Amino acid sequence: MLQENLIKMFEVSFRENHTLPALSDYFSKESLTYFEMSERIARLHLLFEKYGVQKGDKIALIGRNNINWCVTYIAAITYGAVIVPILQDFNPADVENIITHSESRLLFVGDVFWQTLDSDRMPDLEAAVIVNDYTVVYEKEGDKLAQIVNSWKADFDEKYPNGFTAEDIKFAEVPNEQMILLNYTSGTTGSSKGVMLSVNNLTGNMVFARDMINPETNSNYFYAGGRSLSFLPLAHAYGCAFDFLAQLVVGGHITLLGRMPSPKILVDAMQVVKPTVICSVPLILEKVYRKMIMPMLEQGPMSIAMKIPFINTALYSVIKYKLMASFGGEAQIFIVGGAPMNQETESFLRKINFPITIGYGMTECAPLISYEHPRYFKSGSCGRYLPGIMEAKIESNDPQNIPGEILVRGENVMMGYYKNEEATKAVLEPDGWLHTGDMGIMDEDGTLYIKGRCKTMILTGSGQNIYPEEIEDKLNNLPLVLESLIVERKGVLTALIVPDYDQAKQEGIEGESLKKMMADNINELNKMVASYEKVALYELMDGEFEKTPKRSIKRYLYQDK
Repeated sequence: MLQENLIKMFEVSFRENHTLPALSDYFSKESLTYFEMSERIARLHLLFEKYGVQKGDKIALIGRNNINWCVTYIAAITYGAVIVPILQDFNPADVENIITHSESRLLFVGDVFWQTLDSDRMPDLEAAVIVNDYTVVYEKEGDKLAQIVNSWKADFDEKYPNGFTAEDIKFAEVPNEQMILLNYTSGTTGSSKGVMLSVNNLTGNMVFARDMINPETNSNYFYAGGRSLSFLPLAHAYGCAFDFLAQLVVGGHITLLGRMPSPKILVDAMQVVKPTVICSVPLILEKVYRKMIMPMLEQGPMSIAMKIPFINTALYSVIKYKLMASFGGEAQIFIVGGAPMNQETESFLRKINFPITIGYGMTECAPLISYEHPRYFKSGSCGRYLPGIMEAKIESNDPQNIPGEILVRGENVMMGYYKNEEATKAVLEPDGWLHTGDMGIMDEDGTLYIKGRCKTMILTGSGQNIYPEEIEDKLNNLPLVLESLIVERKGVLTALIVPDYDQAKQEGIEGESLKKMMADNINELNKMVASYEKVALYELMDGEFEKTPKRSIKRYLYQDK
């Protein structure tokens, strides 16, 4: 158990940084300082108290990333309640099931999403509040909450007769062992489980983020006055931890985009915010590489100059400068996570000395397992398991060469799955080791290399292990391949390919010509893989694969067609 406590870290940060900007909404231009955020939190604490919310009660939260979403999240956990953030991408039936399964008493919900829900299917829910303006839209019995909201201002003035001050920023005593977050997984395996996370689990992540040092400047990556542009869903563990919670712990400034933006909106927002830390999923950087960098390298004078030694080194600096400028020009680090990254993209970004690092985590670890500074990052890896916070081991007779399941243990590992002892026992050993479900190898220094998911590994008749993700990575680098899946159909490897139809149309490649190009791609792919990894068949998909909110393909939907 850690000595630090996240709730106390927030209390100190909010008080010390009360004059600094905390939250801004990019589109509405609304902005709160840490003091103004603390005052809104105190108002919600009063509402919880008058309604009779007890420590450990569940409060569900669903809506787009906005200021009141963030305030509600922090208000719940600093009161000692359990926050249940729900991804908007879940369908209404799943949302209703989560609210019921979690035994949430209150629901704070976006006004549009509330219209899709049926209160009759949530029998334990006592009341629903529109998170945008705190309007009460549903009470199961009576109008107690509505009356509290109506007298909210008067009650707050009575509690703070001299006005709310920085000295009044005080949060509840919430011990490290207490559950504070119930996070339902994104359902890549087809069903969601409620991950029970304690104050200690979140504290472990925040202590690590707070102490992350930039070796180039010998200063912290996260610091008071630092900036992040939040475009990942905050209901997801990765975006929540490092776009949101980590900045609040140190006094950083968070600008909320409210949705996954188009490339143009993202670039425009970067110029305004000039983030110092950027958290991203691989898809963002892969699109930038395909759309901005590859055309420069393959066409015109630069494509010729890149083949000349010494000149290409200078061009790398030019490309890096342009790329950094497109992200605002002040980012010290790009932390990529949530899904595997294309090796060609990673290799090129490393070649131009772009400050990228790739981490590894899962909701069950709140979420971080491994990370490394860009200077020391090893290509193809996902960093080292966190020193002093986590341990890791590989279930293999030769962990450095033969892949086995990755097991982890430490401060970040969850308490278990809520009301699901069977699922908990399946992944969590009595001595604390968590089965991640990922296959990988590990260097002597603790650097992890993920080969694929245990459930996606294909075992051939000759006993060879095939990791589809490694083949897909090669196929995705071939002409006009947007994304792909390798599956086993009738005993042979089959490639499901989503072509880049827009680019193909621009190049005049359609119909049979496109099919021929994909057939050529398969032939080229088979020259790059082992004999037992060769692809026998391929299918062209009409559109992109269905994905989870963190942009991972829902593989289970395509396994047994």
